[in-house]
Amino acid sequence: MHKVDALRVGVIGGTFDPIHMGHLIIAEEARTRLGLSRIVFIPAGRPPHKLDQEIADPERRLEMIRLAVSGNAHFSVSRVDVDRSGPCYSLDTVRLLRDAWGIDVDIYFLIGTDSLVELPTWHQPQRLIRLCHVVVVGRPGYRADLDELDRLLPGTASLIQLLHTPTLDISSTEIKRRVREGRSIRYLVPASVERYIYDHCLYTEG
Repeated sequence: MHKVDALRVGVIGGTFDPIHMGHLIIAEEARTRLGLSRIVFIPAGRPPHKLDQEIADPERRLEMIRLAVSGNAHFSVSRVDVDRSGPCYSLDTVRLLRDAWGIDVDIYFLIGTDSLVELPTWHQPQRLIRLCHVVVVGRPGYRADLDELDRLLPGTASLIQLLHTPTLDISSTEIKRRVREGRSIRYLVPASVERYIYDHCLYTEG
């Protein structure tokens, strides 16, 4: 795991199958609005909530992220979840980052409002919220209900930061569907990622 010398680092995790422009826009907006020195993208090795779904090989997803972030000096990608076995819980990820980066680094853990709805079902969510700064960014079709969160996880709503960012109604699921149907994904993903998907025949049936 690479050393981090910045004091305020944003972390954005997910399956990234594939990474798309919506992810990049949210990350850049969070970086500038929160004064973060770096954004680290962390693809999940085997997401615990997607054990019954077929997802692209982790190395493929890692490479697509590297291609997508290569033009931004403030963006990087970490293998921390890919290189460990078993389900990847966010709490364990943040713990590993904390151990690697030290106590002087403030970690800003970025999640979407869709993940906020599911947060009470995560592995030890209250410990996660107290270990880092949880920042919630908007996703089309979801509303951040902090009152409901406080009902399910008492005392945690005040620790959550809401960040209003430009939102695009783009999903990895829709991108994969378009590839299968032979429809264009131009401008939904970076051009380098689009080429990689087609060059490696990703997301095509058979």
